[in-house]
Amino acid sequence: MAISAARKIAYDVLRRVEDEDAYASDLLHAELGAGVKAADAALVTELTLGVLRQRLLLDFLLERQLKKPVARLDLPVAIALRLGAYQLRFLARIPARAAVNESVELVKKARKSSAAPLVNAVLRRIAEQAKSPAETFPPPDMAASERLAILHSHPAWMVERWLARLGEERTIALLRADNVAPRLSCALSEPTRRQEIFASLEQAGLRVEPGVFLREAFAVSGGSVSRTAEFSAGKISIQDEASQAIPLLLGVRPGDRVLDLCAAPGGKTMSLARAARSAGVVVACDLHAHRLRAMEAQFARLGLKNIRVAQIDATQPLPFGERFDRILLDAPCSGTGTLARHPEIRWRLRREQLTAFHALQARMLRNALAQLAPGGRLLYSTCSIEPEENEDVIAEALRDSSAGVARASPAEMKQTIAPYLAPGIDAQTLVDDDGRFHTLPGQQQTDGFFAAALRI
Repeated sequence: MAISAARKIAYDVLRRVEDEDAYASDLLHAELGAGVKAADAALVTELTLGVLRQRLLLDFLLERQLKKPVARLDLPVAIALRLGAYQLRFLARIPARAAVNESVELVKKARKSSAAPLVNAVLRRIAEQAKSPAETFPPPDMAASERLAILHSHPAWMVERWLARLGEERTIALLRADNVAPRLSCALSEPTRRQEIFASLEQAGLRVEPGVFLREAFAVSGGSVSRTAEFSAGKISIQDEASQAIPLLLGVRPGDRVLDLCAAPGGKTMSLARAARSAGVVVACDLHAHRLRAMEAQFARLGLKNIRVAQIDATQPLPFGERFDRILLDAPCSGTGTLARHPEIRWRLRREQLTAFHALQARMLRNALAQLAPGGRLLYSTCSIEPEENEDVIAEALRDSSAGVARASPAEMKQTIAPYLAPGIDAQTLVDDDGRFHTLPGQQQTDGFFAAALRI
C-alpha cells in the first residue's frame, strides 16, 4: 500500500524533531514549499503538531494496549503508533483503515518490518476503543495534576505549578488553549495601505479578522498567508499579537538611539525602526551570525535603512561606548507561553531549567541596564509565563541596582500602550497594578507574554 505524501512528510518531520532537537515549525516551513499541495500542507501541519500536542495522551492510550512504555520502543515504531493513534482519536474524517494501514507501511519503510504486526494490532484495538472514548480516560481517583496532565497532554510538573498559581479554572483554560492551533495573527508593515492589503488577501481566498486588542493587528484563516503576494512582498508578516505589542511598550520616539539586544528573527526590530524613523537608529544584536545575515537581508528588502546589526553575546559586558535612549531585551526563555505554537517545548523543558534561565536572564538584564542613558527606558520581555523568568528577574534587578533604576509605573505603561489599542479595549486588562504587561493563552487568544519597563 502506498503512503500518502502528507503522512510521509509528517512522519519524517516528527522523527527529525526527536532526533535533531529541531523545532517542528522550522521543519514544516522548509518542507511545505510551493511544490506541496495546499490540502497536503494542511494535513501535514495538523498531523505533526497534533501528535506533538497530544503526545502524553496518545502514549497513555497506546500503553494500555502495549503493556509497556512507548519510550521503550524504537523511535520509528513509536512515531508510527502515535501518528496512527492521533488520526484514529482526533481526525474523524480520516478512515480508520487508512490510518492503520499507512502507519504499518511507515514502519516497514523505516526497516522495522518485524514491528509491523504489533503496530497493526495495537492501532486496530485503538480504532475499536475510539467508538467509546470515555472508557479509555484516566480514572477519576487519580491525583488532579496527573489526571489533567494526561487529559490535556502536558508534563505533570508543569500542570502542578500552574494549578498552584492560577487555580483550576484558569489552568484548564490554558491547557486547552495549548492544544489547539493558535490564531494566525499578522502585522502590517504599511498600515496606511490596510484596506488595499485586506482586499487583496480576501481576493486570494483568505478570511481577515480584526485583532484581539491591537488596532493594527489582524488575523487570517482559510488558506496559506505565506503563499500570498502580500507576504512575499513584505507588506505583512506573521507575528503573534502579544509579540507585536512588545516593541510598542518601549515607547520609541523619532530620533531615538535604540538597542535591540536579542533581535532575531527581527519582527520587533522592524517595529522599533519604524518608530525611530530616519533620524533614529536601531542596533540589532544577536549571538548567531547566520541569524543576523537573514535579518539584514530582510531589512534591506523592506528598505529599512536605520538598522545596524552586531554580533553580541549579551551575557557578557556590552562593547558600546555610547548609551541608548531605549533598550529592548526580549530575553531567551523557556517559551512556556508558546506551547500551542511550539508543542515540543513541553516535552523538552525540565523544571530545573527555569533556574538556569533566570540566571541567564538576570545577567543579560544587568548588562543591558549598564547601557541605558539617563532618562531612558528599558523593556524586559519574555514569551514565558513562569515567575522565575519574569517577576523574579525584575525584582532581582531592582534589588541589586545601585544606579537609581526604577520600574515604570502602571500609569506610564498604560499610557504607552493605549494609543495602539483597538476601540473598546482598556489597557487595564493588559497591565497589572505593578505596571507589568501580561497575556495568557486561554484568556487573550494570543501567546503568553510578559513585559516590564525599567528607567533611570
